[in-house]
Amino acid sequence: MTGRYRSVFAPELFRGETFLVTGGGSGIGRCTAHELSALGATVALVGRRADHLESVRAELAEVGGAATTHMCDIREEEQVRMCVAGILAEHGRIDGLVNNAGGQFSAPLEAISQKGWETVVRTNLTGGFLMAREVYSQSMHKAGGRIVNIIADMWNSMPLMGHSGAARAGMLNLTQTAAIEWAHRGVRVNAVAPGWIASSGFDTYDPETTARIRSLAQAGPLKRFGNEAEVSAAIVFLMTPAASFISGSCIRVDGAVPNLKPGYSPPDHTTSRAYEGFHLAKAPRMMDAASDETQQ
Repeated sequence: MTGRYRSVFAPELFRGETFLVTGGGSGIGRCTAHELSALGATVALVGRRADHLESVRAELAEVGGAATTHMCDIREEEQVRMCVAGILAEHGRIDGLVNNAGGQFSAPLEAISQKGWETVVRTNLTGGFLMAREVYSQSMHKAGGRIVNIIADMWNSMPLMGHSGAARAGMLNLTQTAAIEWAHRGVRVNAVAPGWIASSGFDTYDPETTARIRSLAQAGPLKRFGNEAEVSAAIVFLMTPAASFISGSCIRVDGAVPNLKPGYSPPDHTTSRAYEGFHLAKAPRMMDAASDETQQ
């Protein structure tokens, strides 16, 4: 695809507003940054990889978008505090936070060390808390704003990723609590829970996990993976004025997979069509490899 992001939302919707996107250098964060920029927003890209952040900033600049890059390990309290302060010094305010940064690895519970457990929980729960707290304390408690926390399809259980499931479930409860405590300051807090989304994150797993992931698309009711643009659309909707009475909620972007019951196999079909809004979308290498294997 070429050109600019094809958002379903009104052009210039976020003109004059600043959005902070953590994990903005790749995957869902990169896609969401593009959509927000296409709608007129200035985007503060936050992450640990300067080269990734700069690449996204350059992509946005090529189509007339405005973005700045900010190095930060969201697990470190002082780094988060200084990062938010720096963004405010440059942009004046933060209208929306997309709390997207996260990561995990595949392992059964008995094989997860305390260090491994704490690393994932600090990334997927503590880091999100620190970023939300600082954005609220330094900006939104005076000016109001919107926060969207990205969690995951952790409903009912999360086998082989129990550390991430526990952290994501905690992030959902944090979302619900913050929505209550911060409402009087004009802050709405919601979550988006992606399911099996074909993004660059697929390429971070070991070969065994990758092979298991490949089989998931046909197991769901829609018989396909979701894509980054379909997650971004939910995030952006929650930032719009149309969502002004939505707070403390979670939008699942998971193709109804958690609703499946034992003993029922969804019929095969090809009727579900993906929304292809992201002009720079590229399938994970894992999916290219799967296609090559099928053709051999």
